Order: sequence, then structure tokens, then C-alpha cells
Amino acid sequence: MVTATLSLAAACSSAGVMVLYARDLDFCRAEMHIPCSRFQISIALAFITWFFIAISSHVMFWILASV
Repeated sequence: MVTATLSLAAACSSAGVMVLYARDLDFCRAEMHIPCSRFQISIALAFITWFFIAISSHVMFWILASV
């Protein structure tokens, strides 16, 4: 469960930085050479990865408890 928690923390902090750049500072509009859409896709994939890690941790804990 520690890995899933750390993965969630990393995804949330990345999303927070992206919100800061994209919406609060308008950094993505000012700097056109920065691929903000790629950052958003990588953050979405980080949340999907966290979801799969959490499921894996839950299943492994369940298997460990049943032995």
C-alpha cells in the first residue's frame, strides 16, 4: 500500500503543478513551444497507473491474508 500511496501523491502533485501552469499563470498560452497537452496526458496516465497499483496492492494483501 505504500507504493500506491506514493504513486497517488506523485500524480496529485504533478496535477497541481499543471493546474498552476495552465490555468493560474497561463504559462501554456504564453510559451507556445512547451507541449502542455503532453504533460496533461502523462498526468492522466499517472492516475491510471496509480489505480492499477492500488488494485494490485489490494489483491496481493488479500492473497497474503488468505494463506
